[in-house]
Amino acid sequence: MAIETPSPEGFELSPDGTHAVFRKAIEISPNDERSYRLLRLMNDLEVLVIHDPKADKSAACLDVHVGHLSDPASDNLQGLAHFLEHLLFLGTEKYPRENEYKEFLSLHAGKSNASTWLDNTEFHFEVGHAHLEGALDRQVRASITSPSLQFAQFFISPAFNVSCKEREIHAVDSEFKRNLQLDSRRIYQIAKHLSSRDHPYWHFGTGNLLTLQEGPKEEGIDSRNELIKFYHKYYSANIMKLVILGREPLDVLAGWAVQKFSEVRNLGVAPPAYPSPPLTSKELLTTVYIKPVRDTRSLEIKFLIPGTTPYYTVQPTSYITHLIGHEGSGSILSLLKRKGWANGLSAGCSSGGIGHEFLKITIDLTSEGLLHHEDITIIVFQYIQMLRDEGVKDYILDEEESLASIAFRFKEMQPAAEYVTKIAREMQQGYAPEWILSGSMLIRARNTDLVMNYINKLTVDRWRGQVVCQDVSKVPGGAFTETERWYGTPYHVDSVSPELLKRLQQIGRNPELHLPPPNEYIPKDFETGKVDTPNPQMSPVLVQHTPLTRIWHKKDDVFWVPKVHLYFRLVSPIATLSPNHLVKSILYMKLVQDVLNEDSYSAALAGLSYSLTSNMEGIILKVEGYNDKALLLLQKVVQTMKTLQVDNERFYRIKDDVERQHRNHSLNNPNILAIYYEKYLNSEKQWTFAERLEELQGITPEDLQRFIPQLLDHLHIEGLVHGNMSISQAVEAGNIVEKGLAPRALSPFELISMRSIILPEGCRAVYQRDVIDPSNLNSGIDYYIQTGFGADKTDRAFVQLMAQIIQEPCFNQLRTIEQLGYIVLSGVRQIGGTLGVVIVVQSERDPIHVENRIENFLRVRIANMLESMTEEAYQKQVQSLIQKKLEKHKNLKQETTRYWDQITSGFYNFEEVQEDVQELEKITLGTIRIFFSKLISPDVAQSKKLSVHFRSLRLPPNGSGKEGDELVLKDGTVIIKDVDLFKANSKLSAALHPTLDFLRTPKL
Repeated sequence: MAIETPSPEGFELSPDGTHAVFRKAIEISPNDERSYRLLRLMNDLEVLVIHDPKADKSAACLDVHVGHLSDPASDNLQGLAHFLEHLLFLGTEKYPRENEYKEFLSLHAGKSNASTWLDNTEFHFEVGHAHLEGALDRQVRASITSPSLQFAQFFISPAFNVSCKEREIHAVDSEFKRNLQLDSRRIYQIAKHLSSRDHPYWHFGTGNLLTLQEGPKEEGIDSRNELIKFYHKYYSANIMKLVILGREPLDVLAGWAVQKFSEVRNLGVAPPAYPSPPLTSKELLTTVYIKPVRDTRSLEIKFLIPGTTPYYTVQPTSYITHLIGHEGSGSILSLLKRKGWANGLSAGCSSGGIGHEFLKITIDLTSEGLLHHEDITIIVFQYIQMLRDEGVKDYILDEEESLASIAFRFKEMQPAAEYVTKIAREMQQGYAPEWILSGSMLIRARNTDLVMNYINKLTVDRWRGQVVCQDVSKVPGGAFTETERWYGTPYHVDSVSPELLKRLQQIGRNPELHLPPPNEYIPKDFETGKVDTPNPQMSPVLVQHTPLTRIWHKKDDVFWVPKVHLYFRLVSPIATLSPNHLVKSILYMKLVQDVLNEDSYSAALAGLSYSLTSNMEGIILKVEGYNDKALLLLQKVVQTMKTLQVDNERFYRIKDDVERQHRNHSLNNPNILAIYYEKYLNSEKQWTFAERLEELQGITPEDLQRFIPQLLDHLHIEGLVHGNMSISQAVEAGNIVEKGLAPRALSPFELISMRSIILPEGCRAVYQRDVIDPSNLNSGIDYYIQTGFGADKTDRAFVQLMAQIIQEPCFNQLRTIEQLGYIVLSGVRQIGGTLGVVIVVQSERDPIHVENRIENFLRVRIANMLESMTEEAYQKQVQSLIQKKLEKHKNLKQETTRYWDQITSGFYNFEEVQEDVQELEKITLGTIRIFFSKLISPDVAQSKKLSVHFRSLRLPPNGSGKEGDELVLKDGTVIIKDVDLFKANSKLSAALHPTLDFLRTPKL
């Protein structure tokens, strides 16, 4: 329906009558310098325009309030909404060339994407800030239009080209097969499959070849025609929300919105509604046993509750999930850990379609916990009973409201596309117009009766259990009796036993369960000392330098938030000396985290967290969040690291978890495995998961206890303190680590960084392995061309520009045109001191065939593209890359990450971006052609290529495959049979040398 008079909610008709403007002030974070205007067009399309004068990227997102729950109810045409999402971006009646949109974005530092959810479908793009609307005359002459204009046409006159139909159905099918062995997808689909047929939650949202082509064809249905019907039924302006962000003034952005989107049709449709619940008494009070692909064990207790969106000002389930998911003293998890039954627990809500939600409690079980999953269910219900008995506590509500307010007050910026997508999604939630930016974050009202009402919904007759395990002996009857249709997941459904039901109905209090104490980590000091800084400091400075410790510091002078990032690397010559040493280091870190968990969880709730991870040089310790209590948390972590006593029960619980993680590594998707082994082959020293697993099995608590003092005895400490802390506080942070661990300094010779393999000229090596999961249809290939050294700014510039030129045509050729697979990635890879161009593909086709197609793509499409490229087109590529490199950091963490990457790389080149830009401006079209012909082309003698193939066991034997497949590798290809011999016969890159002169012996 069109607007005829100003809306009573505060909209006022514009003088020209083309739209209405919301006249109330939109609530924004005090930390947000952007300006906003909310419009409603005459077709009822609601639009938020955002003026960001500092934006590097402009972006837009359109959210349609319809998703896969609105797919037709028959088994055929499942995934129709998702298929529409795919086909929509491939040309319009006004701009029919299907790749025109993505070409333009690629040439102007942009990208696009889309996603389909239960009740929403989102489409978004981002592009260099100067090209949101664009110089239309120039673009018309170049037959490339503005992205914002073409974006609008997708929702006005999409072409839905017949020529794209079959190809995009195969793209949907490839996406489905990419996820076929992912337990998260398999388990989710069983939950949907076992829901009520009176509610569309059961739908298969992804779709595949059977539902979108083969099944409909058998019934005489044209899925493209059905897609067009779906589009004309649901894609209506009145259930769309649009967000546009750019540097342009609000008047200009609003004008573009009116000009470009007023033609979107308004059908006056209503958002979906589902009067029946997704679970009924038939589906509740059951336990579903599911066999996973990976070795995982979990229990999920799911309650059906009414939707909470109408009560967003109270957020009633936030109180409940906060307490059930708590990990401190008196919590469910604390008790389960003491019993040796669980390693982790999470609680949260998810959508069951508009008007319905699920409150889910998921527990990561130990082997002993699996035996006691019914006892764990009793403990969960005992905790819920405790919540009823205790009533809603004001001090907990105070903490929740305070933390929400602090988070909103100091909300940091996100990348443009991410931000507009989030807002467009939240505009569909029914928040008051003035609260569309704050509605999901702030708790505005206190209603203890409403909170208690939701606690009282968590009853014995409203839950369903789910047990995930591979051990069939733990399944009633000793068998997974059913198989889910789409993913082939084995499962079994059992009614809740009368014994368990009786125990639940007679539930009482458990004295070991109680509410958490007040949170001591809630920050109170938010002073940043903000001053005007027209020229912010460009890099951190060295404020402490001794043989034992180096501390870098930069006071935040860009974002002015009361936050800090304390990053430390603890270099140890024995942490990764052997697979045995490495897994003991991992176990040590896991035990420290487990010991600290009850205390550190409160810190994490208050926006202050820490992590302990490992790399091949030692241990990485990070503390990040609000600076007020950061040194306190750092001190507690370091003290625990130094004084850890290995408890037997804790050790074996953690060890079992680490062993399962190592076993599961081989079940990753083939593209991930190919990437991992490519890096392994190119690294001087790295231990495979298989080598580590072998060592893990024999380690005892006594072994680990003896190892800890050896690990901490000799270290080199290097830290970065970036954020709202002074130099003296940075030095204090370094002293906390140095004095707390009290190690001796390493000698300079023990600080030599990891090196990488230098491939010989003419190298054409292939490393081949089988995918061990016999059910996985997919194979993976990582195709790497080594071109130079990371320390050389000219090498860096050439390879980055080559990757920029390759990226869009690579995706278009290998995924869109040749349909090799859903996952097609390309870019720059740096391993130690060396770097190169990489192309990764996951495909159902044989990796040998895919390698040949990659080489044909380079040999034909890229070679021809470079040969015919005009100077104007070349400069667009250069400027697109420069614009990406000069993009400003959006938040403190992004800036910290750039500094830390330079420190851990060993280069310490904090001016690398500026150097790269200067080098890029020197490269000519002629020299990039030479670079390609000498180092990238698969036909040149001196190129250096190493590829990793992971081959599905479902493929026919080598030498046979699909008709037309090229299954013979190029002449001269060497198959790597012995990895150790390959590495031993390879040259190594030089040890990484800092670009800054600070390694001379300091004066003491």
